[in-house]
Amino acid sequence: MKTLKIPLQNISHYETLFNRIQYLNEGGAEAAIDQVNWKETFPKYLPVTVHAAHDGNYLYLLYRVKGEILRTVNNKDFMPVWEDSCVEFFVQRQSEKTYRNFECNANGVLLAAIHETREKAEKLSTEEMASITRHATIQHRYEGRKEVSDWTLYLEIPKQTMGFSSKESLSGKKIKANFYKCGDKTEEPHYLSWSPIDTPEPDFHVPSFFGLLEME
Repeated sequence: MKTLKIPLQNISHYETLFNRIQYLNEGGAEAAIDQVNWKETFPKYLPVTVHAAHDGNYLYLLYRVKGEILRTVNNKDFMPVWEDSCVEFFVQRQSEKTYRNFECNANGVLLAAIHETREKAEKLSTEEMASITRHATIQHRYEGRKEVSDWTLYLEIPKQTMGFSSKESLSGKKIKANFYKCGDKTEEPHYLSWSPIDTPEPDFHVPSFFGLLEME
């Protein structure tokens, strides 16, 4: 099982979003989302990384995507953001059968739910969605005559939205998870993951292929 050690950092002590992002970028654990699991049908690869850290109460994630032909059609939470230029985080407590997904397009539009299966899911409440901080940046450039975008997405995910109680700390926990990059309806559809997936067709809803996050 692929494993990533997530450092304990006092990111919340920084007042500005800019400083929190900078601190995470410099001190968070870095992982490449570089598994092209369905090369014959979806060979597209993009340089994608995620930096991760926690402070006991929040998980902090910073995704960085380079050179994508951008699509950001969906503009309201719970819309099908996986069709757009999208990054995702799926997580499952080791003691639970349910898992949770957090999917965000390049504009910070979020889809989040608790799943028993892909089809059987309960959306996060309005209050839970509001508790998740999101910040996106996009820079456009040209590769030859083609316009592409480099973009980042920063997330602050409260432990409660990942299935932990307010009295629990993330410190010392081992959590099953996977990080993804996708874009079903982008000009170049792609399905990348951090932990490899072995299924006949693209499918991110497979906890059996999650990796392990070891929280300091």
